[in-house]
Amino acid sequence: MMPRFDESKDFIPVRIAVLTVSDTRGLDEDRSGDTLVGRIEAAGHVLADRKIIRDERDEIATQLRNWCANKEIDVIISTGGTGLTGRDVTVEAHRDVYEKEIEAFGTVFTMVSMQKIGTSAVQSRATGGVANGTYLFALPGSTGACKDAWDEILQYQLDYRHLPCNFVEIFPRLDEHLRRK
Repeated sequence: MMPRFDESKDFIPVRIAVLTVSDTRGLDEDRSGDTLVGRIEAAGHVLADRKIIRDERDEIATQLRNWCANKEIDVIISTGGTGLTGRDVTVEAHRDVYEKEIEAFGTVFTMVSMQKIGTSAVQSRATGGVANGTYLFALPGSTGACKDAWDEILQYQLDYRHLPCNFVEIFPRLDEHLRRK
């Protein structure tokens, strides 16, 4: 089924932070981060913040928590550290922060990746979740993976006009459990 949009609804810009996880890259070499930033801005969303952090589980989780506590950030997308090597700890850091995991995100990402890279897609541990009313997504560090995740999944789910449902329309309810007394 092709994505559908309700053109009678207004587009709602989402404030997105981009986190690149790398022991070796700086901003000048961050092609995956640049890919995400370009797509975020081209779609009409707001780049709320951008950082590069080392492959250290506690440091990644701390940054994710800090951004989740910032009411000026709606979504966090990280790139890098989702593989199988010993230094790949982004997924674990994300899961340290999640209140709820969006299991289907990883499944759908794998389906998209299979079309591009075949069975090599099994090496990705892309994940998504929710914490403190903020969406978090961990993507592989390749530019191709960032393009695929944005172009095939996130650009639709982060567009309020996307039918039959999208992440934006349930923003107000993500933290409703925190408001209950």
